[in-house]
Amino acid sequence: MQKTRLVLLLLCSSLLFAEGTRTWFSSRYEDFEKGGARGVAIRSDGVLELSPALKQLTSTPSTYVWAVVADNEGNAYVAAGAPARVYKVTPSGQTTIVFEPQELQVQALLISRDGSTLYAATSPDGKVYKIVHGTAPAPSKKSDKEKEQAPPTEAASGSKLAVDSSYTSSVFFDPKTKYIWNLAEDNDRRLYIATGDHGEIYRVDKTGNGSVFFKSDEAHIRVLALDPKGNVIAGSDGSGLIYRISPNGDAFVLYSAPKKEITALAIDKDGNIYAAGAVEKRAGASGGFTLPAPIISTPAPTPTVSISPMGAQPVAPPPVIMAPAAAFTATGGSEIYRIAPDGSPKRIWSSREELVYALTFDQRGRLIAGTGNKGRLFVIGQDDFVDLGKVSANQVTGLAAAPNGGVYIATSNLAKLFVLGGTADTDGTFESDVFDAKIFSRWGRAAVRGTGGYDLYARSGNVDNPDRNWSEWRKVDLTREAPLDVPPARYLQWRAVLHPGNPAPTMDSVLVNYLPKNVAPEVEDVYVQPGARFTPVPRVGSDNGPVTVGPPGSGGAPVRYEATPTANRDKDWVAVRWVAHDDNDDDLTYSVYYRGDGETRWKLLKDGLTDKAYSFESPLLPDGGYTILVVASDAPSHTPEEALSDSKESSRFEVDNTPPQVTNVAGTVENDTIHITFRAIDGFSPIRRAEYSVDAGDWHVVEPVGQISDYRVENYDFTVPLPSTDTTTTQEPKSTDTPVTSAKTGRAAKSAQPQAGEEHVVVIRVYDRFDNMGAAKTVVRGR
Repeated sequence: MQKTRLVLLLLCSSLLFAEGTRTWFSSRYEDFEKGGARGVAIRSDGVLELSPALKQLTSTPSTYVWAVVADNEGNAYVAAGAPARVYKVTPSGQTTIVFEPQELQVQALLISRDGSTLYAATSPDGKVYKIVHGTAPAPSKKSDKEKEQAPPTEAASGSKLAVDSSYTSSVFFDPKTKYIWNLAEDNDRRLYIATGDHGEIYRVDKTGNGSVFFKSDEAHIRVLALDPKGNVIAGSDGSGLIYRISPNGDAFVLYSAPKKEITALAIDKDGNIYAAGAVEKRAGASGGFTLPAPIISTPAPTPTVSISPMGAQPVAPPPVIMAPAAAFTATGGSEIYRIAPDGSPKRIWSSREELVYALTFDQRGRLIAGTGNKGRLFVIGQDDFVDLGKVSANQVTGLAAAPNGGVYIATSNLAKLFVLGGTADTDGTFESDVFDAKIFSRWGRAAVRGTGGYDLYARSGNVDNPDRNWSEWRKVDLTREAPLDVPPARYLQWRAVLHPGNPAPTMDSVLVNYLPKNVAPEVEDVYVQPGARFTPVPRVGSDNGPVTVGPPGSGGAPVRYEATPTANRDKDWVAVRWVAHDDNDDDLTYSVYYRGDGETRWKLLKDGLTDKAYSFESPLLPDGGYTILVVASDAPSHTPEEALSDSKESSRFEVDNTPPQVTNVAGTVENDTIHITFRAIDGFSPIRRAEYSVDAGDWHVVEPVGQISDYRVENYDFTVPLPSTDTTTTQEPKSTDTPVTSAKTGRAAKSAQPQAGEEHVVVIRVYDRFDNMGAAKTVVRGR
């Protein structure tokens, strides 16, 4: 609760735009997950704590490890591919080869309940082998097949690892199927074999006699486990189904997962089933999985999903088979589900990036998940999780119980074996992500919230890579109210060292104060548009400003919200808009000045503006050419001595508020037409267009003498027909010999005959380039 209050306090403070001192605050899992941990775990609620000791036991010549099991003496057996082998690794890390088949990979391992037999399943087109330990057998005549499966000598294997000849192997069962994915054993020592690509489970007795126990409509049965009642729990690849199969072979689908493939299973002592699902289902897919066709390729130094053959043979390597279990490039993330003994399912964990390959329980009964493609380990709770950190390999593909409450961790890319201890017995170190203040800054006091024994260190630099000549790590004295002992710089990183003890060390949050060096704001451009007016933007203050409801930022300046101004046409106004920014993200105020052509002094139009737009009435300025100057100042965020400013001039624009004059208007009746002449004059801008109307009729455009309207003085001379009793007749200007036609019928219209004393009103209106309008009229009488 106290941490929640602190987070809310920081969130509220971030709603006010930073002025002067700012803070970098780290308290969430998302903040810490970006850093690097060695011996430090990250809880999902954003707390750092010591993690169990992680130790590498061995690194094998193979590329992939698919499974790991442990015997009663604590020895680990590792199933590997490229090349295919079973390695025995003692608790001290001594590694030997106990099995090396001709197939491409050893996919699954199982140690019998009495510990006397090791079963190994190979793929593709593989078999289940029985591997037993004893004294080296006396020389005897063997069949060619037995010779092929006998453990090779060290020289023949081409490996520096020793071959333990006390282990012998023989084919235990051949299911005659493409893939063998997993093995399980019941209390009667019967072996269950999960296969693909027909989705079958075989059951084999201890003498090696077996048959199909269950056939699904899926392509692959990927994983197996037995519940406390002796039921087989199976997970499929295709539709992501989890089956419960009774000892007599009756099957029931417990859950159809949202994911396509069930990659791991684990069952606790209470009968809760935990299953990991991976790979998104395709919309409209039938659920079946189509195995990729074999492809020919040469083993690469760093393979991805291809299973490479043994490299010791002098001949060209055989084809590389791509298998679903090797799909380390799968996307869509993973989910972990818990199915209660009553059958009710619940998703308890999900990730968009991590792919779960293995599940097991530690000595405390906690569910451990091994993932890729970052080699992470997680402790999965019912509503939370703990990130135990990363191993030095891409994928964690196998987990098994180790001595002293530990857990064996098998990995691929690279093929290694680690052991996770039962307790944390050494210091743990966590290094934060590199923080970018965006600008050269002075670093102030650090505040840490935690318990137990820990130390904090800090370093700074001016490049984003700490290995490129940053300052040395300096210990932070958290007992003093003193700034960090690091040079002013743009970037900062802190390191926490947690020491074992009572109480156990934890770290909830780290807050670092800093003061960016003030730099002047920048006005990038200024735009002026005569004849436009901005719609007033609602005033947003600190009491009614926008608020982001969600997780607080990790530090730095908060995000600003700026409304885009909207301008409407209005010939009596001038709109000014500018683009400006401040690298410190300071509050800015703006002043707008103007200066006319030929003038030297800037005159203030408006100051104290906070928006990046302003409009004013154009009649404030006499007709003429002008330039706008916008000055930006960061004074609201600094003392007068430290405030800085910048300015930018606009392009020249013109103001014209005076309408043109219409002079010398004259009109006479000539036969059946009216002859009109007039002159239009504007004092500043060219005449844009002229229009006329006769007897309140429609307005019609008329061109000047010379037809091009491009000067401040234009003369007009034209004739129009007399108004006709036919209302459909148009009134376009014409010469005396131009016939007038009806706009509706297209037939020649009858012109009105002039009547003595008859009068007509002709109205003229003229517009300049700024839409100022001048008008005049004349009365024309017939003779």
